[in-house]
Amino acid sequence: MRVIVHGGAGSPADEPTPRQEVLDDAAETGTAADDPTDAVVAAVRVLESDPRFNAGVGSAVQSDGYIRTDAGLMTDDRETGAACGMPGVEAAVEVARLVKEETPHVLVSGVHAVDLADAFGVETDANLWSERTREQWEDLDERPAGDAREHAEWVAERFGGDPEGRSETPADHDTVGAVATDGEAVAAATSTGGRWLALAGRVGDVPQVGSGFYCTDAGGVSATGTGEDIARLNLSRRASQFLEDGLDAQAAADAALAEFGDLAAGSAGLIVLTPDGDFGEAYNSEAMQTAIAGSF
Repeated sequence: MRVIVHGGAGSPADEPTPRQEVLDDAAETGTAADDPTDAVVAAVRVLESDPRFNAGVGSAVQSDGYIRTDAGLMTDDRETGAACGMPGVEAAVEVARLVKEETPHVLVSGVHAVDLADAFGVETDANLWSERTREQWEDLDERPAGDAREHAEWVAERFGGDPEGRSETPADHDTVGAVATDGEAVAAATSTGGRWLALAGRVGDVPQVGSGFYCTDAGGVSATGTGEDIARLNLSRRASQFLEDGLDAQAAADAALAEFGDLAAGSAGLIVLTPDGDFGEAYNSEAMQTAIAGSF
């Protein structure tokens, strides 16, 4: 098994070394799996359980003070599952897998995704607040109040002038992802806690097929960065298309990111892995930590 993981594209981490150690552990954990799906789920679970990343524990807080998680998973046969808007669910990638394997659907959302998780034994009452996010929430000098219209106005005023959709916390772009191959099959998965103080109920690129993740027999892709721009431009699908057009993994990553940079003001990053183990990574943010492990 060969596995590549990322810990999000964004600002440089305050403590890059311990984050890198977790990423290395996640990639190594994935290599022990029996198949690529198990591998990406195992790798992402390591990252979802660490508060240094904006996925699972340590996820971003939305405008109403709730934390909601999203994830997507796809295999090279184009079988897909995704789940979004889940309060209390750390293992978002496990729910995405449930949607793929236990339902005829591609995406399940909100309370119904939580109910599905609970029915299949995935924990649904996890405390997703980290010390960091709790402090950031409590330190806000102003919080949105009132109905959804007032929340929307507050969010628009706070972030509307920033083309990259950034706020004061680096947690925004610390989405996590993994791609794995055993030399034949490929799987890709991405998981996130969303955007810091986004409008309650906001869903970004991560659970949208072709945006936060994509996979075909040419290879798998996991993306991270400014979610709205990634979703508008289907970044992962574009990288996959470049693979299908004959580019190697690094060239496909570079080409997709160059196209993204020409069309979007925000930042992004992506990892790419092909069935023969060729891998690539690219980002136009200040930093994106990755790790790769395994061979076949």
